[in-house]
Amino acid sequence: QKVDITTPNISMINSRKLQEEFPHPYVAVQVQYTAGLIGMNLLVIKQSDAAIIADLMLGGDGLDPKPELSEIQLSAVQEAMNQMMGSAATSMSTLFNKKVDISPPSIDLLDLPNDEGTDAIPSDLLIKISFRLRIGSLIDSNIMQLLPLEFGLGLVKSLIGEEEPEVAATIVEEKVQISPSPA
Repeated sequence: QKVDITTPNISMINSRKLQEEFPHPYVAVQVQYTAGLIGMNLLVIKQSDAAIIADLMLGGDGLDPKPELSEIQLSAVQEAMNQMMGSAATSMSTLFNKKVDISPPSIDLLDLPNDEGTDAIPSDLLIKISFRLRIGSLIDSNIMQLLPLEFGLGLVKSLIGEEEPEVAATIVEEKVQISPSPA
């Protein structure tokens, strides 16, 4: 299947507003940066999309996957996200001009209305990076990456030099147009 991921949209969100963003069950894949960068991010994808990806990775056609994810299906999704984040870590190594390593990802079901998987949410203020994910005619929806605000500001600080985090935050808001979600 042809896979397309669009240019990301970036915004800020308060973790208390996540339930509005994620009303359905999602799969959350947590990745820790272990070398070059210290921090974490959370990749969030609809459970139904994760089921299609797992079905495709396990040799199916993705047309009628089981909605409940088994251990083997979760492992397949975990591996897909591991490959995506491994590629991103390699790109970040080039961008930051230093080795960037990640831990193997951990995976959880995130069902905020039922208060499941909330331990994976890293902090109160988050940077939300949204991508449109298309896989053939099977999936056309959003995949999101959540970063703790402090980690994101540290990334900006590294990219622009040794300026103070407050200056980095101003530059992020002006250049990337991050807009905080209403409190």
